[in-house]
Amino acid sequence: MTDPATLLSQVQTRIAHAARIAGRQAEEVTLVAVSKTHPAEAIAPLIAAGQRVFGENRVQEAQAKWPALIAAHPGVELHLVGQLQSNKADEAVALFDCIHSLDRPSLVAALARAMDKAARRVPCFVQVNIGAEEQKGGCALAELPALLAEARAAELPVIGLMCVPPLGIEPAPFFALLDKLAADHGLAGRSMGMSDDFETAIQLGATHVRVGSALFGARG
Repeated sequence: MTDPATLLSQVQTRIAHAARIAGRQAEEVTLVAVSKTHPAEAIAPLIAAGQRVFGENRVQEAQAKWPALIAAHPGVELHLVGQLQSNKADEAVALFDCIHSLDRPSLVAALARAMDKAARRVPCFVQVNIGAEEQKGGCALAELPALLAEARAAELPVIGLMCVPPLGIEPAPFFALLDKLAADHGLAGRSMGMSDDFETAIQLGATHVRVGSALFGARG
């Protein structure tokens, strides 16, 4: 088993190489280490190796692992990269530093209430169902302008768009579309790309890549 510091260094090297090909700086890309299903003892070595931004899929799992880790390692950021139920908005706003899965009007309303209550504004990405897949979360392309307008009216800090391309299909056209949509709507952030395709995503404008297995190995 390769040690966490080596795995982190390998991923950082790949990010830097992809950025260089695209005429970008590696610093323009935030590596979100997706630690879902991995225990605190698997996460701590990556923090020790210098990784500072982590992603979790579920509020409940993050609540069980992260308060102690954050207390022990100030400066670590926690991002929610999975679907968020509206009834978990209060907990998400309390725990996470960024939410990547804002995808419907009811969640806009729930997050606005939670942020007002907590007196805390948490940056959000609007998740777009980029491949129009019925089983996948995300806002439909046609509904994106209206959802962005609602989020802005509710004073949610929307910083970009997020997508998960369809499995088994070349992801580049989907990343290119997300990049264009973000530009069209004046958004700087593009959360796209995972372990298998983050280099392609970086070359097409990704600002945040969500990498799990390349850092942690296969999920438990």
